[in-house]
Amino acid sequence: MLVACDFHNHSCLSPCASLELSPSLLASLARERGLGLVALTDHNSALNAPAFAAAARREGVAALYGIEACSAEEVHVLCLFDEPDAALSFGASLAERLPAYPYDPEALGDQAVVDEDDNVVDLPQTYFGAALELGFDELCARAAGLGALVIPAHIDRPMFGAIAQLGFLPDGPYAAVESIRPLTPEDARGYTRIRGSDAHYPEHVARRPFGLELGAGWLRSDGRADLGAVRGALAAGLVSLPDERG
Repeated sequence: MLVACDFHNHSCLSPCASLELSPSLLASLARERGLGLVALTDHNSALNAPAFAAAARREGVAALYGIEACSAEEVHVLCLFDEPDAALSFGASLAERLPAYPYDPEALGDQAVVDEDDNVVDLPQTYFGAALELGFDELCARAAGLGALVIPAHIDRPMFGAIAQLGFLPDGPYAAVESIRPLTPEDARGYTRIRGSDAHYPEHVARRPFGLELGAGWLRSDGRADLGAVRGALAAGLVSLPDERG
């Protein structure tokens, strides 16, 4: 079956995202706008993954739990898991590699950890928008070693994309690459291409979905997505981008 997917979305935990975009609102809008599989990928942290898991179950939307990690070279990488605890564990390891910048929420933006009912449960004082003290290659290898889907984000953007920051897309353990526009074969380097909404505000949710052809077993009986099935479909290039040309 062809499943509408979006693997790149933020919540009120990301300092550059709207406080309106809670995990529960993300799940609700994903359902309303026809997404069947949606990921939460806040900057350098997965602390809102538990709330998103509960909200996604409530809304009947299959979910992935991830992080948009920022390497030392300021390349953004989506690291996706099928269990909230796995994302939380990976996020805890990244927190050890975040620089200890003085955090000013008025200047840098609020970072709200919430529960499934949008109650604020924490306001972390570690700034999640910084670059990690971890190089791109090592970051990708660490995430892949833990079983994550590793997807370099918006590789064609003039900032925070691999091509702009590194000059090219290196070989890596990628499940796919994400871009905003169609890529040349040279830029895609043979990897499956997807796109993502990079939602920071409610109106961004589901603005750039993609279709993924998934077999009958991709959705487990408890409503969780099977990461192996998603990985296999990406590896086989079973991606549909029907409204694009080129």
